[in-house]
Amino acid sequence: MTYIFRLAILLLLFAGCKTPEARQPEQVQSGSFIKISAERNKKLNEREQLRIEAIMAQNPERDYKASANGFWYYYDVKVEQDTITPSFGDLVNFDYNIKDLNGNTIYTQQELGNQNYAMDQEELFSGLREGLKLMKPNESATFLFPSQKAYGYYGDKNKIRTNIPLMVKVTVNNIKPKQ
Repeated sequence: MTYIFRLAILLLLFAGCKTPEARQPEQVQSGSFIKISAERNKKLNEREQLRIEAIMAQNPERDYKASANGFWYYYDVKVEQDTITPSFGDLVNFDYNIKDLNGNTIYTQQELGNQNYAMDQEELFSGLREGLKLMKPNESATFLFPSQKAYGYYGDKNKIRTNIPLMVKVTVNNIKPKQ
């Protein structure tokens, strides 16, 4: 009996000392989620760009400009003589409203209130941040932002839903250079 007992303990010790073996995955996916996501985003971007181009075609009287940052804009009020545009750290005081591309108001200027923004030092969606850099004091411009330049996939967790391109009218009241 002790012989069988000793043999059982010896077998258990031997089996317990075995090195662990790597388990094989049940299903192998080689980046397919990323590929599918990239394709979906390309199609979304194309649809949004076509909508924006249609808006521009419907309003030929406006002098739309394409920015290097992937959005379009036109000046409602253009200031020619002043050459001050904001740079890093400058305090920009501005007013704005937000609409969808159908012209439906999402946020009024009164809801958003007057804004003071330290250029590139505070949170602001990327399109508006880049748009402000193009403006001078007392200028007013309307920007057409594809969703990836606006609030993108997440929206603003309030009124702006997922992947909504925006039309934003901005008026820069003044720019105070960084001290």
